[in-house]
Amino acid sequence: MPSPLYGVFDYRWNVGAPPLPGTRVRVPFGRRQVQGVLTATIDRSDVPPSRLRSVTAVLDAGPVLPPELFTLLSWASRYYHHPIGEVLAGALPVALRRGAAAELTTRESWSLDPSVARVPIGAGAEDRAGENGTEGGGEGEDDGKHGTGEGSTVVATGVRRAESLAAELAPRAPLQRALLQRLFEAEGEPVDTTSLAGVSARWRTSMRTLLERGLVVREESRRVPENRATAEGPDLLEEQARAVEAITGALGRFRPFLLNGVTGSGKTEVYLRSIRETRERGLQTLVLVPEISLTPQLMRRFEARLDGCLVTLHSGLNDTERLQNWLLAAEGHADVVIGTRSAVLVPLPRLGLVVVDEEHDGSLKQQDGFRYHARDLALMRARHHDCPVVLGTATPSLETLQNVVRGRYAELPLVRRAGAAEPPTLALLDIRRRALIEGMSDRLLEAIARHLEEGGQAMVFVNRRGFAPTLLCNDCGAAADCDRCDAHMTVHARQDRLRCHHCGAERVVPRVCERCGSERLDRVGHGTERIADALEAAFPNVRVARIDRDSTRRKGALERQLDLATSGEARLLVGTQMLAKGHHFPKLTLVGILDADRGLFGTDFRSLEHMGQLIVQVAGRAGREARRGTVLIQTRNPDNAMLTTLVNEGYPAFAAAVLEERRDAALPPFSFVALLRSEAPDAASGLAFLDAVAARLASDTRGTMHVMGPAPAPMERLGGRYRAQLFLQSDSRATLNDRLLELTRNIDRLAGARRVRWSIDVDPVDLY
Repeated sequence: MPSPLYGVFDYRWNVGAPPLPGTRVRVPFGRRQVQGVLTATIDRSDVPPSRLRSVTAVLDAGPVLPPELFTLLSWASRYYHHPIGEVLAGALPVALRRGAAAELTTRESWSLDPSVARVPIGAGAEDRAGENGTEGGGEGEDDGKHGTGEGSTVVATGVRRAESLAAELAPRAPLQRALLQRLFEAEGEPVDTTSLAGVSARWRTSMRTLLERGLVVREESRRVPENRATAEGPDLLEEQARAVEAITGALGRFRPFLLNGVTGSGKTEVYLRSIRETRERGLQTLVLVPEISLTPQLMRRFEARLDGCLVTLHSGLNDTERLQNWLLAAEGHADVVIGTRSAVLVPLPRLGLVVVDEEHDGSLKQQDGFRYHARDLALMRARHHDCPVVLGTATPSLETLQNVVRGRYAELPLVRRAGAAEPPTLALLDIRRRALIEGMSDRLLEAIARHLEEGGQAMVFVNRRGFAPTLLCNDCGAAADCDRCDAHMTVHARQDRLRCHHCGAERVVPRVCERCGSERLDRVGHGTERIADALEAAFPNVRVARIDRDSTRRKGALERQLDLATSGEARLLVGTQMLAKGHHFPKLTLVGILDADRGLFGTDFRSLEHMGQLIVQVAGRAGREARRGTVLIQTRNPDNAMLTTLVNEGYPAFAAAVLEERRDAALPPFSFVALLRSEAPDAASGLAFLDAVAARLASDTRGTMHVMGPAPAPMERLGGRYRAQLFLQSDSRATLNDRLLELTRNIDRLAGARRVRWSIDVDPVDLY
C-alpha cells in the first residue's frame, strides 16, 4: 500500500469474524509483507482457492478509517477516477502507512502522595525521614511549632508536610529535596517529565527512591493538550452577528454558506464565535486553510479565544507529531482541527462544523497523485455529517458564486471592514515609456518614502522568488536554461546559485556564457531578493523583511518574519503570494504591486480570475486599522477593460464580467472538464498514447463530450520528461464521469500505455 492499480486484491480470512472495512492488515505481496487496508469482505472470489493467500495479521482493534470517512474516500476514488489504494493511503499519516500502532502516547506525571498529609508531626517523622539511609532531623522544630510532644497525632496539611520533608532531606539528599520542593510548588497539580528534567538530568533515580518510600505518586495519562482561552473578543458588527446566528442556527443539518466578506471585515471573528458555540454543544470543528503560512497565525488567535483541545495538521509537522494530532482528532479528543488540504481526510467522530478559509485558493487542490479539491471534499464531509460548512473569502471562486446564484449556497455578506478601517484606494500606475529602478517606478518609490515619513509601513508585492528570473548573455542572447525543463533558471544571488523552480535542479552561477564564453552576462527581471536589496539601498535606515518560500524555509523562520511584519519593526515588506493570504499587518498603509499584467495574457482559461483574486487579496493587506490604505498597481495595460473594472468597480463587478465570458465559451462553471495528462521520456510516446485515448473516447457515443488535443503541455518538458494532455469537456457531469469510468477500465490495454505515466485530473484548477 498504496497501489496505483484500479482494483483490489483478494485474501483469505482463516479464523473467526473478519475485521471491518477501514482496518489495517498485514498481508503477503510477492515476496514481501506489506500493510494494506481492508475494503470489503466477500463470500467468494474470482481467484482460484489454490492461489488465495491468507491475511498475516490485523494491526488495529477497529477501523482506523471509520465508516463515514471510508464511504467518503470510496466516493472520492470514483469521482476523481483515482485508484482506491492511493486514496486510502492519502488519508493515513505516514507512520500508520508504515505499520505504527494507532495509539496516543502517554503523558507521565508526578505528584505528592496523598498519604503524606496523614503522617503525624513529631518523633514519628524521624523514623519516616530516616528510611533507606537518608538522614532525618528537624522533628524538634516541628514539635515546637505544633506543640503536642512526641508521638503527637496532630496532622499537618499536605503542603506543609512536603515542605518539612524537603528540609529534612538536606544536605544528604539534595536532589530528593529539590524534587519534593518542585512538587510542593505545583500546589497539587501533577508535574510532567519536562518540568522535572529542568531540575536535574538525573532526576529519575532520586524520584524512584521517593516513590519507593511512598512520598510521591506516578501517573500515566493519554496526552491530550487542553487550551485555556485568555482573551475576549470585540463586539460584533450587525452583519457579523447575523452571520454567526445563521451558521449556529444550522448546526445539526447540512447547509453550505458563502461568507463573502471584504478583506478586513472580520471573517475570522465569525469563525471564532461559531466554533465556540459548536464546542459548547459537544461537537468538533474542522478548519481548512490553503497555506501552511496561515496556520501559526491562525492557531495563536484561536488559542487566545477558544477553550479545549486544539490541534494542527500540516506538512510542517514531523511524522510523530502528525500521528499524535491525527489520533487526537480521530478519537474525538480534539475540539478544533486546523489544517491544510489533507486535513479534510482526517476522521472526526463528532464533526459539527466545517470552515474552509480562502475557499477560492488554488492551493486547496492537490496537484499530483490523488488530485482532489479539499473544498469540494469538505462539502461532501459536511453533507455526510449533516452539519453546516462555511466557505470564507473576499474573492469567491466563480464556481462558488454560481452556486449562490443557483440557490445551492446561502450568501452571508460582510461589506464593512471591522473597527474604523476603510477600504483601501486602488490606482493604476502606467509604466509605459517610464524608466524603472529595479522594476519599481519613480512614483511608487516616492509613495513608499512618503508613507514611511508619515509613520506607515509599505509592502512591495512581486510573485517571483530569487534575484532575477533569467541570466542572459549580452553578446549571443543565450539564457541559462534548465537541462531538464523548458524553463530558464532563476538567479539566487546571495547563494550564488542558479535554481530551477520547477524541478529543483541547481548549479553555480557561471562567470562566462556557456555558449559563447562572453563575460557580459545580464541578470534580467526582478524577484523578491532583488527588490529587497534595492529597497535596502534606497532606504538604508529602514528594516526590510522578505517573506517567500526561500526566506522561510527553516523551522520558525516564517513565524519570526511575520512577527517582524505584524509588530511594525520591519517597516518595508517584500514578498510573494505568501503575504496575500489572511495576514493582518496593523501598520501597513501602502501596497505596491509590480507585475499585474501577467494574468492578462495567460494560456489558462482561469488566468484572469486568478489575477483578480490575487490583486484584491494583496490589496486587502493595506489600511486595516485607523489609517486608510493605498494600493498602487504597476501596469503597461492601463486601458484593459477587465483591469479597470476590477480597480474602479471592485471584485463583484469583475467576477460578473468574467462569468459572462465563461458562459459564452461554455467553460466552467457552465460545463464540466477534466484533463488527461501523459509523461514519457520522449515527446512522441506521450502524444501517440493520448491519440489512442482520444480514439477510444470517440468510439463511445453516450452523451456529448468534446475531446480537444492531444497537445503538448504549456511547459512540455519538466524534470526530464515530456508532457502532453487531452482536454475533455461536457455539459453533463454524468456523461463526463461515465466516459472516464469506462476509460479507466480499459486504458491499460491501449497501445503505448506501458511506456508512459498518465493521470486524470477532474475539475483542474490550472492547465499547466
